[in-house]
Amino acid sequence: MKDATIDYVLRTTWLAVTKMYNEEASKFESTMATGFALLSIDPENGTPSTSLGPKMGMEATSLSRTLKMMEARDLIERRPNPEDGRGVLIFLTDFGKEKRAYSREKVLTFNEAIKKNVEPEELANFYKVAEVINNMISNKKIYNQKEHTLK
Repeated sequence: MKDATIDYVLRTTWLAVTKMYNEEASKFESTMATGFALLSIDPENGTPSTSLGPKMGMEATSLSRTLKMMEARDLIERRPNPEDGRGVLIFLTDFGKEKRAYSREKVLTFNEAIKKNVEPEELANFYKVAEVINNMISNKKIYNQKEHTLK
């Protein structure tokens, strides 16, 4: 792995994490996306549907498909947003709250396992590097538009 690029390490690690969570979720006829959605919805006040996509980093089409499946499984319910007549709030059902607790437990188990095997300083460095990468991408400091314009 010493010659691997940064994006290769990120991609293969994320794919391994995704596979692990999906394998665990499949034991309960669920998916990682469903678990992530459950964790992203405020269990008390609900969450506006428009804020879920950006919060989860999902495209509208994928999110819509996930929410439809979650509604069909009685994990969520949609209610009109009293503050915005055009908007919809997503609420967890009692069953959704139960599954949310399960998803939370799995995420915490993963985090604790990593913390037991990685020194705190190394973990702090990991978070710092991830923050730098995210900031550079958000601020378009890797591929700026000027580099790609025709002269």
